[in-house]
Amino acid sequence: RRSWHAAAWHWHAGPRCIRRAGERQRTAACCATGAVASRPSVALLAWPVVGECAAAGIEHCAVRHVHKAVAAGVRVHINARPHPSNITDAVTAHHRVHHMISLLHHLLVATLARLWFILMLPLLLWPMQRLVEQFESLVLSAGPGAPEADGRAFPRPIGQERDGARAPQQPFDRANCSAENMRPTVVGVPNSTALRLRWQLPLGIIVRPMADEAMGRSVPVIPLGSQGIVRCRRCRTYMNPFCTWVDGGRRFKCNVCAMLNEVPVEYFSTLDANGLRRDVAERPELSCGTVEWVAPQEYMVRPPMPPVYFFAIDVSVAAHSCGMVAVVADTIRACLDQLPGDERTQVGFLTYDSSLHFYNLKASLAAPQMLVVTELDEPFLPMPDDLLVNLTDSRPVIEALLDALPSTYSSSTSNDSAMGAALQAAFLVMSHVGGKLLLFQAGLPTLGSGKLKPSRDNLNLYNSDREPSLRNPEDPFFKRFAGEASSRQITLDVFLGSNGFADMASLASIPRFTCGQVYYYPGFHKMRDGPKLSAELSRNLTRPTAWEAVMRIRCSRGLKIGSFHGHFFNRSTDLLALPTCDPDKSFAVQIGHEETVVNGPVAYVQCALLHTSSNGERRIRCAGNQACQTTGVFERGVCTVVWGGSNSGFVVLAADDVRRGSTTQPC
Repeated sequence: RRSWHAAAWHWHAGPRCIRRAGERQRTAACCATGAVASRPSVALLAWPVVGECAAAGIEHCAVRHVHKAVAAGVRVHINARPHPSNITDAVTAHHRVHHMISLLHHLLVATLARLWFILMLPLLLWPMQRLVEQFESLVLSAGPGAPEADGRAFPRPIGQERDGARAPQQPFDRANCSAENMRPTVVGVPNSTALRLRWQLPLGIIVRPMADEAMGRSVPVIPLGSQGIVRCRRCRTYMNPFCTWVDGGRRFKCNVCAMLNEVPVEYFSTLDANGLRRDVAERPELSCGTVEWVAPQEYMVRPPMPPVYFFAIDVSVAAHSCGMVAVVADTIRACLDQLPGDERTQVGFLTYDSSLHFYNLKASLAAPQMLVVTELDEPFLPMPDDLLVNLTDSRPVIEALLDALPSTYSSSTSNDSAMGAALQAAFLVMSHVGGKLLLFQAGLPTLGSGKLKPSRDNLNLYNSDREPSLRNPEDPFFKRFAGEASSRQITLDVFLGSNGFADMASLASIPRFTCGQVYYYPGFHKMRDGPKLSAELSRNLTRPTAWEAVMRIRCSRGLKIGSFHGHFFNRSTDLLALPTCDPDKSFAVQIGHEETVVNGPVAYVQCALLHTSSNGERRIRCAGNQACQTTGVFERGVCTVVWGGSNSGFVVLAADDVRRGSTTQPC
């Protein structure tokens, strides 16, 4: 009877049956109503029947059939015809009951799931508990039947062995230097200038030539042999593990410029089946990424210089009132035994306020002699010798000076500072040998050359094209002095403690061009800033130092050094003048493209630092030669540039490789 014809008949007969018939007719009408409401095409026709059912007192039937129509997906228009309110209330109540039944169902399922997990948990943990019991039953013994040994009696690493076990392990490939020596800015570099134009990241490396001393590692030293230093004749690259050997070992191919070079007779060695020299394990330059060559005589312009420390100390009223003079004198005296250079170290002292105070530290004197110079425009040396003396020979006189220095000028009333004249006088003392000049300044210089204004604010320059000029030195004296100091191998370190305006743009220009450093203590106070000044000064005096150094970086054909960033004086496009260099100095190098396309599967970078050690030996430290290998197969040339060690490679990718998302892995 649920056919289309039956539904159409019940549409006409249903309401009349409900109004006139008895209980049996009402039941038949409800069935007809359900048949009509279950058909989406006649859903609207079912509403009059539902209304009649409600009016006849059989609301439960109407509600049930409305709910069936809604559940079946019928789009019901309730407002198509007015309905009694009891139908709406009945529908709402029915939905609430259905919602409560659904919530009870979900709660019952969740409760059963939790109960199942609680019952099954012991069965899941039983294998693990059994494994723990078996492990606890193990005993330490020499073998079956032997007595049990006490694990607490076993020796534990202590001292250097413990520190070595905890320290980061060296990379597996020793041919690559450590990442502390060279670290790239990005993992990949484009292999063409066209791709470089689309490259949005800085391309370069961070070079730290003396990082091994900071990490506590020793660098292999190659003694000077009869063959001299083996290097390429064209690009002057030093021998490294990535050079290849041809013609039975009689010639080697430079890994940077690909030139074939003759091997000296004293350096010759036969090759094995893999084309490697048989003495690879005996020569550090063929297996280590960082080595030091002992330089021959032709690498020296003059005899190796001794370590020199010259101290220029401000003794004005401002310096004494804040306690800087006392902290400096005590720290220098405590570090005399730790200065590098052993018996070759030389020291000198100069104090200044409105005049210059030199000190005769001759070893034969019982106490230091002070010599005062009041000429500030053209300062001169009151005596040619004994202003820079050997530390070991004049140790008693130097200690007497440092002990008396805080009290000597405690009653001074001079508020002026002739810093520029003091720098010129120190330059005259050190110009024949070079060294490190440490300047301690408690305020702005007010007399002589290099005097500065108490303020440089110019509101008219803000937000204009000339605003960067506020960060340039105010007086040309500073740049001129920096160039002269660098040419004489003098480094300037500035310790500045000022209670007011400090013209850092001017004072920092000298350390910038002499490989120095600036230590700034705003509003210096002895109790607050004294420990910090003492710690930094101790570090400055006792750290390993390379003297009268120059550094050059070479890279493979197709790449070039774009620019350098750091504290140095640039003598040429790729040569940096470093009067001193220490483990705390780093330099940033930008890499560019010299050719349109970088040819070859691999590229290399080598950093060479020619310096004098504190022991008076001229050496060449070669670091770099890092190499990286790709793990994918590419359609176009892929160049790998090596810089960072086994954990940081520099891969040169082609444009197609970037689009394909190629991945590489350093060796």
